[in-house]
Amino acid sequence: MNQLRFDGRVAIVTGAGGSPSLGRAHALLLAARGASVVVNDIGKLPDAMGYSGVASAEAVAEEIRTAGGRAVADTHSVADEAGAAAIVETALNAFGSIDILVNNAGICRVVSFEEMTPADFRHTVEVNLMGTVQTCRAAWPHMKAKGYGRIVNVSSGSMTGLGLQSAYAAAKGAVFSFTRSLASEGAAHGIMANVLNPGALTRMVHAAQAGDSAFIAHASEHMPPEAVSPTAAFLAHESVPFTGECLESMGGHVCRFYLARTPGVDDPGHALETVATRWREIMSGAAERVSTHDEIDPSTWSPKPYVPIAY
Repeated sequence: MNQLRFDGRVAIVTGAGGSPSLGRAHALLLAARGASVVVNDIGKLPDAMGYSGVASAEAVAEEIRTAGGRAVADTHSVADEAGAAAIVETALNAFGSIDILVNNAGICRVVSFEEMTPADFRHTVEVNLMGTVQTCRAAWPHMKAKGYGRIVNVSSGSMTGLGLQSAYAAAKGAVFSFTRSLASEGAAHGIMANVLNPGALTRMVHAAQAGDSAFIAHASEHMPPEAVSPTAAFLAHESVPFTGECLESMGGHVCRFYLARTPGVDDPGHALETVATRWREIMSGAAERVSTHDEIDPSTWSPKPYVPIAY
């Protein structure tokens, strides 16, 4: 098998300054395979988040350069529109293009729903969801004009619902759905967008778990960030054969993560009591088919003219 390379490609990897860090591992692999990389990270997060150490975009960029690769650092935040636009500008100014966007930046507050403040909930959504939206929005016109783009948006298995992570799960679930919509719109322009659900020992995990937890012990031995990066790089490669999909990758295990429907029941005249008595039939059975992003072709629509909401 020929080695998959990224020579001539320009990649942005957000949240790539930490160590251990998924973003750092992704950036190092992309650079080792020939990509020019913008290493983005804002640096140290607030102490209240529980993150230890300092995340340095420049340190990771220097690692890449020392190894013979091409990289620049960027410290803008994805959480605001201007910051996201500035990250893309960094790529354009340094390397003249943007081909790959890996939206890895994220935060997670591990706290019960009733304890989490509305401000913390909004902040989690602003970084994990809106940060992803804003960087995609900034990169999109450049990819569209070029007729080529690869977007890898990082979601999480938490999107299926995980206690003490209501805001994180909600934001990551939205990232999943958002990416599938991007895939549907981007296909005609050569833009492929896929989702990565990673699992690895990172600063975020250390912040969420006690140092002596069984999970930390297991992850330390079996779940390095570097074990996820080959999957991320595959989704970022020109040869990726699909769009609108999600791959889950952790500890060397890679699988497809998808939405599906059971066969269900058919009863046009059903009443409330019908659902109540037949719920086992509704809930049971193997998936009849996968719910794909392209079941409805948006090119066949005739939408009304868009009018922005004025506040």
